[in-house]
Amino acid sequence: MTLASNLPTAPADARSARLYRLVIVGAASLMGKEIAEVLRERNFPAADIRLLDEDESMGQLEAVGDEMTFIQSIRAEQFEHVDFAIFASDRRATRAKWQLARDFGNTIIDLTSSLEDEPGASIRSPWLEREQKHSLPPQVQPGPVVVAHPAATVLALLASRAQAFAKIERIIATVLEPASEYGQKGMDELQEQTVNLLSFQDLPKNVFDVQVAFNMVHRFGPASQQSLESVSNRILKHYSHLLPGAVVPSLQVVQAPVFHGCSFSIYVETEQPVAIEDLSHALAGDHVAVNSAGDAPNNVSSAGQENVLVSLSRDPKRENVVWLWVAIDNLRIAALTAVECAETMTASRPRGQIQ
Repeated sequence: MTLASNLPTAPADARSARLYRLVIVGAASLMGKEIAEVLRERNFPAADIRLLDEDESMGQLEAVGDEMTFIQSIRAEQFEHVDFAIFASDRRATRAKWQLARDFGNTIIDLTSSLEDEPGASIRSPWLEREQKHSLPPQVQPGPVVVAHPAATVLALLASRAQAFAKIERIIATVLEPASEYGQKGMDELQEQTVNLLSFQDLPKNVFDVQVAFNMVHRFGPASQQSLESVSNRILKHYSHLLPGAVVPSLQVVQAPVFHGCSFSIYVETEQPVAIEDLSHALAGDHVAVNSAGDAPNNVSSAGQENVLVSLSRDPKRENVVWLWVAIDNLRIAALTAVECAETMTASRPRGQIQ
């Protein structure tokens, strides 16, 4: 068994081959595991990947590519001689530890959105940067890179292609969030509520402070540390950063009683009627698969998929309105965005600590 995280320094041949060192903070989380999987699948040029998490996860074995490594505690020395620090834990842990990575010169990639108001922070989605043909100037030590919320990436990508095809008057979107957006604790609470409801027992409400099993809610209970309103605000903020000057959608975020996979119902009103087939062709392309066989995408069909799955239908009462039904693997899209952010910065990234 090889412990990749115990390598003290990169060997000379690794440095000459431009291999990079990464740490994943929150490696035991659902997002942390997804990040490790995407790094492996994309053959990210890594000489060393260290898995870090809170003390309760210490010693847990996780796979990194073909190797097994222990999850270690988050200590300052773990960020030494590291190129990229990917924060996939919760907002509290990110706020508490990110400065350790900054002080060692790590390039910080934040999936928790807790650093978006820090000086020099940027909200990024390489999908939209390529779509808009927008290239970022190289920086020796960029500010924190905040990974765009996957719903913002999806809405901005579809809006960008739609508005390139026709003049858009209005977009209204309902986002159906899964429990996995709140990590393993959210998944566990949905499962326990489901079991307890069927056995007529009290419901645990530590995460949502409201019944989410067999239920749809647009607001969590007052004791919840989460807020669907704050999620909605974050999605719109990220959307506006990714697609400045575009039509901003009216947005409603709803907690759905599903474990994983995010769905969208999107109302698109154009100035003039458009043919469904033509709009379908305009939306399809890199990262977007439009279903033309009649079967609507869903949470099950989107699981593990890297594409945004879309089906279109005409509004029966308004000839200039098209409805989009969209499904994505929310964790996969966010993890892909994070890894692609790192990939775009490798060319200008000095290896190891910046003095």
